[in-house]
Amino acid sequence: MPDPQAHLIIDDVDNGVFRVHRSTMTSPEIYAAEQDLIFNRCWLYLGHESELRQPGDFVRRNVGGRPLIFVRSATSGEIHAFHNTCTHRGAVVCRLDSGNSKVFQCFYHAWSFDTNGRLVGLPDRKAYGPGFKMEEMGLRPVARVDSYRGFFFVCFDPNVEPLVDYLAGAVHYLDLIVDGAGDDWEVLRGSNQYSIKANWKLLAENSMDGYHALPTHDTYIKYLSSMGVDVSGGLSGTGRALGNGHAIIEYRGPWGRPIAKWKNHFGSDTRAEIDEKREWLRKNYGDERSEIMADYNRNLVIFPNLVINDIQSVTVRTFFPTSPDYMEISAWHLAPASESPRARALRLESFLSFLGPGGLATPDDVEALESCQSGFRSGGVEWNDISRGMLRDPQSVDEEQMRAFWRRWRDAVSLPDGVLA
Repeated sequence: MPDPQAHLIIDDVDNGVFRVHRSTMTSPEIYAAEQDLIFNRCWLYLGHESELRQPGDFVRRNVGGRPLIFVRSATSGEIHAFHNTCTHRGAVVCRLDSGNSKVFQCFYHAWSFDTNGRLVGLPDRKAYGPGFKMEEMGLRPVARVDSYRGFFFVCFDPNVEPLVDYLAGAVHYLDLIVDGAGDDWEVLRGSNQYSIKANWKLLAENSMDGYHALPTHDTYIKYLSSMGVDVSGGLSGTGRALGNGHAIIEYRGPWGRPIAKWKNHFGSDTRAEIDEKREWLRKNYGDERSEIMADYNRNLVIFPNLVINDIQSVTVRTFFPTSPDYMEISAWHLAPASESPRARALRLESFLSFLGPGGLATPDDVEALESCQSGFRSGGVEWNDISRGMLRDPQSVDEEQMRAFWRRWRDAVSLPDGVLA
């Protein structure tokens, strides 16, 4: 741990040097500060509206380390987010991962709450005196809930800025993704749940790190080549800071995209449908925007812990630390609701072969991040270098997007009650 008064980030723009002290990845004090200054004060992804299609639909989520209920009211159809804790003695009320219900009943003492959060039943109501008000004992709503283009977020700080302001330049890329399917997206049933023995910020970096793609994911590149895909062009694109710590790499890659770029490894039987989708994009959005939608890949990080990969398929991924060197990851697959069974199968195959926890990429990334965390324990080196491309127009293989993340992190933990104060 450096001197408490020292800066944890070197940001020397004139000389093109950007470094991050490795204690940011290992310090229990910094980890504790992050829980309050970042995860309790930023907008965090909760879920997608398609997960709650019918009145009474609900899913149980852990967001920022807090158990929550994400539910569509059985009476009004309004979407709510409640703290998943009984107002009686604290037990978790919703114990199922998903389902449909008009009432949530706490298993401990059978207090019952409707999908608007109201306490609607409890055993032996007459045992309580006149000062006990049922209308005061409902489930507690999360301080702030809002959505953009079907993506729902929560914040535990009632004074947080409006969601659309917080998202800043990320809204442009959310629009590109959503418009690509004509606002017809749905989250597929099921999720990937896994963990990494590494600091959470390493995954934020990795998720938009074009520099590592070719050496780390060499097996996948060779797999594409064996399927007749020309991989000689590598990755070509740019990295961008989007404001508020959000960042992206946008680039052309050698692989195909279900929306809407056909390649050999998709099989000849899929070409007509993908070409038809490409023409639909062109007619609706014009040549330039449709080309960006179809041909370019996007690895988007929304600060602090949401990743949307619009590459071989679309995955939505969140991660949350439970210690300085351990994080838990959840991932969902986003797909057009009306696509054909063959297109859906192709999308799932693309998702699992690269992005799935047993695919040709994610295990590589897990190994790389855990290797970094092990390396930090060796000592002898104080700083990570994130200077690549600092003095040129940023490319997708540069690190401008990571610097944007770290600058926002620095601002968050430099608040009056932060570790850099």
